[in-house]
Amino acid sequence: MFGKKKDNGALPGSNRVPVTSNEVMQQLAIDYMKDRKWRRIFKFAVLGLIIIYFISVAKMASKEAGFAGASAPHTALVELNGVIGIGGGIAADQANQSIRKAFEARNSKGVVLRINSPGGSPVQSDEINSEISRLKQLYPSKPVHVVVSDVCASGGYYIAAAADNIYANPSSIVGSIGVRMDSFGFVDAMQKLGVERRSLTAGENKSILDPFLPTKPSQEAHAREMLGVVHQEFINVVKDGRGDRLTDNPDLFSGLFWSGRQAKDLGLIDDFGGLNHVAANVIGEDRIVDYTYRPDFFEQFSKDLGVSIATTLGALFTSSMTLE
Repeated sequence: MFGKKKDNGALPGSNRVPVTSNEVMQQLAIDYMKDRKWRRIFKFAVLGLIIIYFISVAKMASKEAGFAGASAPHTALVELNGVIGIGGGIAADQANQSIRKAFEARNSKGVVLRINSPGGSPVQSDEINSEISRLKQLYPSKPVHVVVSDVCASGGYYIAAAADNIYANPSSIVGSIGVRMDSFGFVDAMQKLGVERRSLTAGENKSILDPFLPTKPSQEAHAREMLGVVHQEFINVVKDGRGDRLTDNPDLFSGLFWSGRQAKDLGLIDDFGGLNHVAANVIGEDRIVDYTYRPDFFEQFSKDLGVSIATTLGALFTSSMTLE
């Protein structure tokens, strides 16, 4: 009378599409394979990071062993490349660590700083210069020389002035003994766009050199005076380091830069020569051991990420004073 009801897997009164047991098993297998796939990817990723970590540790250990194993007399090398600053290519902490190791090495007969830098932070430059001067007094028997690569300008030259002698290529760029402070002015653009600047400060000069506000003559004069003080510090360091080797030229401290050949005539460098020449013919040891501090993969990655973000924001909203 009622007929035989066909069991299709659907619940009474339900609108769900019937699902067979085979389909259920197939879906469970797919889900399992997906989970296993992602678990496998995760495992490989973790394994890769572990491998990179141990490679970095091994490289550092190998380098430390290389320092300790430099049993033969040699020339100690420290490379200083890039912009000078905490977030740049040359930071005082790392540079000074390398320079100290170079001086402290039992069998290093002299230290060569090979500099390739357009300048940067006056504070970081001064800290490196001061450390070189301190180590020279601590190890008077070990000469320290600078070899200029492509550029040794401004903050780079600030560091070089501490060396016993400076060598360069005739085509190197040397000098730029000056100080600068950079910012932007968006006042006219804001007026055209109808943008209103709202800035609350405690202290009438707290917003000095704000790129979104008109420049006040008194504030600009204060900034120029401060730049003049830092510039004089730079001049004093160069005069102390180079002494009577400098010529009496009114443009010497004007911020101009020169070729290596011109720099030699001005007394900014002592002679021409590269790393191998200085090691073999000046220090007298052609065996070279590199003591330059280099961050491992993880340290470099995190630093680059932080620097890129900070530099982008800082360039837009702050004024910075540099030896460039």
